[in-house]
Amino acid sequence: MKTLVIAEKPSVAQDIVRALTPVAGKFEKHEDHFENEKYIVTSAVGHLVEIQAPEEFDVKRGKWSFAHLPVIPPYFDLKPVDKTKSRLNAVVRLAKRKDVGDLVNACDAGREGELIFRLIQQFAGGGKALGKPVRRLWLQSMTPQAIRDGFEQLRSDRQMEGLANAARSRSEADWLVGINGTRAMTAFNSRDGGFFLTTVGRVQTPTLAVVVEREEQIRKFVSRDYWEIHATFLAEAGEYQAKRFDPNWKKNPDDAELKADRVWSQRDALAIADAVRGKAASVTEESKPTTQASPGLFDLTSLQREANGRFGYSAKTTLALAQSLYERHKALTYPRTDSRHLPEDYLPVVRNTMGMLAGSGMRHLAPFAQQAMDEGYVKPTKRVFDNAKVSDHFAIIPTLQAPSGLSDAEQRIYDLVVRRFLSVFFPSAEFLVTTRISQAVGHSFKTEGKVLVKPGWLAIWGKEAASEIEGAKEGDKGQALVPVKPGEMVRAENVEARGLKTRPPARYSEATLLTAMEGAGKFIEDDELREAMQEKGLGTPATRAAIIEGLINEKYMIREGRELIPTAKAFQLMTLLRGLGVEELSRPELTGEWEYKLAQMEHGKLSRDEFMREIAEMTRHIVQKAKEYDRDTVPGDYATLKTPCPNCGGVVKENYRRYTCTGPRGDGEGCGFSFTKIPAGRAFELEEVEQFLRDRKIGPLEGFRSKAGWPFTAELALKYSDEDRNWKLEFDFGKEDHPAETGELIDFAGQEPLGPCPKCGARVFEWGSTYVCEKSVPTAAQPAPSCDFKTGKVILQQPVEREQMAKLLAGGKTDLLDKFVSMRTRRPFKAFLAWDAEAGKVNFEFEPRASKFPPRKAPAGKTAREPAAKYAPAAKAAKTLAGKTAAKKAPAKKAAPAKKAAAPRKTGAGLKPSAQLAAVIGAEPVARTEVIRKLWDYIKTKGLQDAKDRRAINADDKLLPVFGKPQVTMFELAGIVGKHLSAE
Repeated sequence: MKTLVIAEKPSVAQDIVRALTPVAGKFEKHEDHFENEKYIVTSAVGHLVEIQAPEEFDVKRGKWSFAHLPVIPPYFDLKPVDKTKSRLNAVVRLAKRKDVGDLVNACDAGREGELIFRLIQQFAGGGKALGKPVRRLWLQSMTPQAIRDGFEQLRSDRQMEGLANAARSRSEADWLVGINGTRAMTAFNSRDGGFFLTTVGRVQTPTLAVVVEREEQIRKFVSRDYWEIHATFLAEAGEYQAKRFDPNWKKNPDDAELKADRVWSQRDALAIADAVRGKAASVTEESKPTTQASPGLFDLTSLQREANGRFGYSAKTTLALAQSLYERHKALTYPRTDSRHLPEDYLPVVRNTMGMLAGSGMRHLAPFAQQAMDEGYVKPTKRVFDNAKVSDHFAIIPTLQAPSGLSDAEQRIYDLVVRRFLSVFFPSAEFLVTTRISQAVGHSFKTEGKVLVKPGWLAIWGKEAASEIEGAKEGDKGQALVPVKPGEMVRAENVEARGLKTRPPARYSEATLLTAMEGAGKFIEDDELREAMQEKGLGTPATRAAIIEGLINEKYMIREGRELIPTAKAFQLMTLLRGLGVEELSRPELTGEWEYKLAQMEHGKLSRDEFMREIAEMTRHIVQKAKEYDRDTVPGDYATLKTPCPNCGGVVKENYRRYTCTGPRGDGEGCGFSFTKIPAGRAFELEEVEQFLRDRKIGPLEGFRSKAGWPFTAELALKYSDEDRNWKLEFDFGKEDHPAETGELIDFAGQEPLGPCPKCGARVFEWGSTYVCEKSVPTAAQPAPSCDFKTGKVILQQPVEREQMAKLLAGGKTDLLDKFVSMRTRRPFKAFLAWDAEAGKVNFEFEPRASKFPPRKAPAGKTAREPAAKYAPAAKAAKTLAGKTAAKKAPAKKAAPAKKAAAPRKTGAGLKPSAQLAAVIGAEPVARTEVIRKLWDYIKTKGLQDAKDRRAINADDKLLPVFGKPQVTMFELAGIVGKHLSAE
């Protein structure tokens, strides 16, 4: 009989085969496993099976109501993960082989590794244990000898029972709380109609709470004025800078903004500056050597944090790059790790890796690797090698394989890991820090000088001088100070009081949010819970990127530049959880409590049944709180709008569900005017509400959902109802007053065209509040519009003058415009308006930032691509228009043969339309969102919206093969389109 070894990843299976070959004989390689006389070695690829509620207990979406909640199934079924079904089938086939007598669980040494194996085993047994003996391979090091030792010391299945119970319990508890919490909050928010998806989860909701709380601090922050007194002192050897401070100042725990160098009265600050200016000062100073060691090796979170700070990469992008370097290029070790240490038996591997780097073609780093070998820097130190601090996986380091063919982004991540790897073995950087105190007429001024004596590991990062050290500032630290003789008196040459303002805390970036998630346990007051979360935080390194992306996809946050900004939907969720009294869902204490109890379960101190009973009770409590809440609104911190009620001029205030008129003084019933905050499942942002009330319309806006869950885009309008004698919110699916709808002919006679349309080459004119192509509206020359080019005369509060639009049409973009205002943050920003040929519309183009990296050299004989090539359609159209109007002055010269235009780059979003759909929108690959836009353009141009019901679309000869029936509703469009698109 043979032993089946199941690893978690293919690379681990290969390592096991290499380690066992010298003692168990040569393995034969098959498509999905390795085999010899004694062993069959195969692997999963992460989770192959996931849990689900049995069919009779599950509630499908669309029936999420309190009548079906809570869902607490007596057991869980298993479901194969769609992407890896073939791998699961292969592993199950091997497990069921008659010549396989026992199994070895060689998945990663931790809770998730245990769960991956147990679910595969259960699935192979048809929901029960497979009936074959199981032993556990527990590895913290992947050296061949460590693997062989592990096989000599396999653990019994009984020894792993506690860990297996904890793994299953965590998985099932996350399902119960996440599914029931999401359905309960969605049911509560959908009571007034529609479908307002409101997801919650044990990790995602506390993470969101961190971002919302920071945004609340920013909104409530009141800036205060303060002054600093800066002086230039003149000594015999030259000048030096200093800043006034109070040597007797003590930290105030109630006011973090009070600091030793701040003065809170302008009069006092000016008085100090006047008193000191021109006066003599005595000098005392102290110099002492200090050292700075390199940061530790990277785990995934610290790598994501560093890459976000240096390159602006999202956590998701960094993980994908590191995964590619691990899987495809074999250049890095496993990246989804939470350890920053290496196993103690890895010293020989590290030395070999250092030798590989020394002989590699990386000229900027190879000399440092050679220096580390020559100087004997690689030593067995606990700072790097520590078995106690290695969990399922060890730190991310380079492998013995030198990579080639890396993309620029991959090269950056690889360089980052290699530099950190080299740094931890290099000596500490050595500084001489001098603190100089200059005292004049009773006032003290401080200057700090920091001189880099030996760069040590900093040399790897190109930092050879103190002025390049992070945080070095003139007049504070970083500079080498001019010398002052003992007893010498200096003079305050220039003294000024600088007026400054306190700043609100910064918004979270992905780097700082990852840090907050990693250290979430620090803020828990309960000692036991804090200890349980000390190594865990919110999520794991492998899941944190997905948590952040999930919050963005669910419209709880937006990513603007490097900032993460919570939306109105996020604030509404936090208000709801507080109001319902289920704040535990938004606090890291929940994770801390689970980790504490799961640790007890692992050690046999808590039964699985008892833990799951508590989770079921918590689930019922959450659902019951939402189900029984019977008040009209949920208490919260709500806004008062600046724009008055359109019906009576009263004050409009926000409550949990609606914006409502509260009368002229804002404290009464009002006139009855109100509208929902979440029309069709999309929450209004505060700025959008103000605009909506002011202009009586807004849009088109994305993110709406029908009752059946279909996404759609629409405009919103406030329309007066004679019957109700009040204004009501309505969706506006087709502009009745648009000439393309009414057939009204537009006459551009007497107008001067601005330039050629970048889409079709026709003329562009002013029309109302927009600039339009003459072929985009009905005219006497062309009653049926054939083009859709138009752009606003005001974009994000930035007026676009005729002169600028003419520049865009002629050359591809405007001058740099500086009065745009972000809808989300209300911050002004600068940008060019430019024609984006790929997107088929006018887009923003930002000034290029100075790069930290030198530009890549073009191969000999090649020149850089012309930036104007992007706007070729507009330039070509301009040339055509000019050719029609310009007089012939000379015979045309024979044109030089034109260079072949570069093929346009394909975007990842390109999908191929079916033949039926191509007959309507064209056969070019296109993004899904662009398909919907093109379809709507066609529908509006042909007047296919039903006269009685604007939500219904009548099919013509071209649309009938696409729709498959004579009429569809707008909510069906997204589903129909999906069937007609395929990846190329």
